[in-house]
Amino acid sequence: MTVDPPVCRGCDEPISDPDDAVWLGHEMGNSGPGWDIWAHRAHVDLVGPDPVATRILARVLIARATQA
Repeated sequence: MTVDPPVCRGCDEPISDPDDAVWLGHEMGNSGPGWDIWAHRAHVDLVGPDPVATRILARVLIARATQA
């Protein structure tokens, strides 16, 4: 069985050198185990936080602040 190389989240290119791959996290899937997020070492700074998760966190923090 062959395993595809991880794909860089910053440039959408495969990461052929395992020493150049940086694991950034794991995204949960709606109907499965999800997937790992990888990037080239040079592209780590280009990958920002998930905007959907950021909005959800902001709503939770605002709701908590208004209830206190």
